[in-house]
Amino acid sequence: MSSDEKQVAPRSLAEALRAKDDGSLAALLRARPDLITPVPTDLTQLATRAGTRASVIRALERLDRFTLQTAEALAVAPEPADRETLLALLAGDENDPAVVGAFPHALAALREQALVWGPDDRLRLVRTARELLAPSPQHPSPTGLGPTVAEATAGMSPGRIQEILTAAGLPTTHDAVSAVASLTALFTDRARMADLLAAAPPDSLDVLSRLVWGPPYGQVTAEPAARLRWLLDRGLLLPTAPGTVVLPREVALHLRAGRAHRNTEPLPPAVEPAATHRPQVVDTTAAGQAYTSLATIEELLKDWDEGGPTVLRAGGLSVRDLKRTAAALDLSEPVAAFWVELAYAAGLLASDGEADERYAATPAYDEWLELPAAGRWTRLATAWLSGTRTAGVIGGRDTKERTLAALGPGLDRSAAPEVRHRVLTLLAALPEGASASPDSVVARLHWERALRGAASSDDLRARLARWTLSEAESLGITGRGALSAHGRALIGAESSAPAPETDSGAEQASGPGDKLPVHHHRHHPAPPPQPRSPAELASAAARAGKLLAPLLPEPLDHVLLQADLTAVAPGPLQRPLADTLDVLADVESKGGATVYRFTPGSVRRALDAGRSASDLHAFLSEHSRTPVPQPLTYLIDDVARRHGHLRIGSASAYVRCDDDALLNEIIADKRSQGLRLRRLAPTVLAAQADPATLLEGLRSMGFAPAAESAEGDVLITRAHAHRTPPRTAPEPVPDGPPSPDTTLLGAAIRAIRAGDLASTTPHKPTAAAPGRNGTLPRTTSAETLATMQAAVLTGDTLWIGYVNAEGSASQRVIAPIKVEGGFVTAYDHTADEVRTYPLHRVTGVAELADEQA
Repeated sequence: MSSDEKQVAPRSLAEALRAKDDGSLAALLRARPDLITPVPTDLTQLATRAGTRASVIRALERLDRFTLQTAEALAVAPEPADRETLLALLAGDENDPAVVGAFPHALAALREQALVWGPDDRLRLVRTARELLAPSPQHPSPTGLGPTVAEATAGMSPGRIQEILTAAGLPTTHDAVSAVASLTALFTDRARMADLLAAAPPDSLDVLSRLVWGPPYGQVTAEPAARLRWLLDRGLLLPTAPGTVVLPREVALHLRAGRAHRNTEPLPPAVEPAATHRPQVVDTTAAGQAYTSLATIEELLKDWDEGGPTVLRAGGLSVRDLKRTAAALDLSEPVAAFWVELAYAAGLLASDGEADERYAATPAYDEWLELPAAGRWTRLATAWLSGTRTAGVIGGRDTKERTLAALGPGLDRSAAPEVRHRVLTLLAALPEGASASPDSVVARLHWERALRGAASSDDLRARLARWTLSEAESLGITGRGALSAHGRALIGAESSAPAPETDSGAEQASGPGDKLPVHHHRHHPAPPPQPRSPAELASAAARAGKLLAPLLPEPLDHVLLQADLTAVAPGPLQRPLADTLDVLADVESKGGATVYRFTPGSVRRALDAGRSASDLHAFLSEHSRTPVPQPLTYLIDDVARRHGHLRIGSASAYVRCDDDALLNEIIADKRSQGLRLRRLAPTVLAAQADPATLLEGLRSMGFAPAAESAEGDVLITRAHAHRTPPRTAPEPVPDGPPSPDTTLLGAAIRAIRAGDLASTTPHKPTAAAPGRNGTLPRTTSAETLATMQAAVLTGDTLWIGYVNAEGSASQRVIAPIKVEGGFVTAYDHTADEVRTYPLHRVTGVAELADEQA
């Protein structure tokens, strides 16, 4: 590098950012959206924010394993390091070609995210990142390396250092600094180090082999054994505290053949296909499960029509209510919890907000029922894909050791949408009809977000990935573990046919603007998908619905009546038929065909709903493909003949019947004692119980009473659908600030550039404004006015101090256009627009230096 080039090398991260073009700044802000929340005033503030601990940790958490390993290697390299030194720490002496191919992309990613800055011969890691990744006794490095010779000998006596030089065969020096430099040079010289270690006893080499990959610290006694003494005398082990020794970093790197990591992983692990099915089989299987998901949600909310379980004081369902719901749906409790949470995420159920708060369907559920089946499915699928509530954690404990309940607080996991979308994207990259091995999916996710969890089966991202595979199958997004055609459309997959290199675990291009050669994607995976706008989500859902609709079964308008008082529905029924049959009969079994059973109680339920016996006969004749069996006809007529023979009203309650013998039978029955009945007249009994209790009591005794109004008319009881007031679906909890759109990025960059111009442009020194020292310029009102008027005539740009109405002070660079009436109208470079400022709020004005004006 020439001397001129060295002079323009940035001396700080702020200077490095200042040298970036707008496209590079946009890439930085897109990758780290927390940096513009709020928008920095200038590039110095942007650099300061980019170096804060919270922001750096968030950026490191989003690095893939190899890019993180590159940052870790730079943290143990001399500062500043050149590109060749950093590559050698990753590729080792053998110069691993896979590492060499992946290295440029990893380094570019670190530069793009402002974690690394400086030219190739002076690479620097952001100070906070170095503090987090560099090895120390309190925070061991993932590399397993220890301190350098200079760091380990910092407190050592000069005499002891000279003794080490002599034992290592080096000439003594006049001072400790040169002695440490001489020892470092020996340990970094491969040939001389090989000669030194060739003379080491085998036991001493065994000690080094146990420390070489970390941890580099070991314990020694006051009188070390001969094998340890040989190493200590030559500085191959250095004392750090009484009884503790460390393997210097330079020695470890020699023993590792120059590698900073034991296992460098430049390539993402391949997602292994577990099985392959015909795409048609996958799509039909997924469609069948999609229809089942709709039926499950309907059955759940139909069960809660009269008002669902009560809301716990802390929020959510009780364990008992979840068990009851699971039993009603004939599902396991974790699966039932998933469907309950999905209905809540889709806005189909909520708490009613009453004094005795209960869960119930929302008005949106009724609107949902009117949608075509494909439209109902896309509503569920998009709610699942973008929601952060995670049913899999139900039953676990929060940070305060409280049990996490279904529909309760504490279930949001902000990483869930990203993991779900990423898992489905990985499935989309496989050949059509191929399912993925769950372990390989988890391994891939660990590689892509190396810092967010250890490679174990119980960290959050691993569990989210496994839950995603299971839940996508339940929803019908996948079939037999493979992504369906409508599932691909839902996540916006461009093509169902993967590129050849994807089979080995590589990614496809991240977008239509990516023009890198294909082999680049083998070494550098696509960036995480950016959140889609509501319009994009709606468009993808519509495409998915169109693909799914032809695969869903058509609702039937008939059933098959059988002589054993059952009806078989060979498929899904049309809604009016299904609703009526649910009242007239009880569901006995579900599956591919639903079996309904007619009982006296179910027939009475239909009569209570206002149906007459003739209505029921006509309904069955119209919708049965088989003749109506005689036992069913007799059952309906028998229940109808007895229905309403007894009348119950409010006295507290009374029983009225023209047949006094029947009333005598009721009073004589021991089961009626709890109702405390007494005869008021030959055809009337009075009861202490309320009408509803009396009605149920007589029905349990085998009678078929009917309720009547105050006017003596029979009351018709129809199924009451309890609904909550209008409710909105729960909002997802974002994983940090949202990614900015193009408009916001452009505006933010203009504001930052303008603010940077105001803070860095040199100004002419004056008596009142002797130069920029971090304070606002100060001039008298007359000087301010005269300078403003002169600038209007000459077109000069000025630096002003301004205090707004709230009392906030700022500095701005303006080009005055007009001065009149106590106001100045000027083009404000800071805001990138024309503004008008009251002159009395301008603290002072200064002209810019000639070369900057």
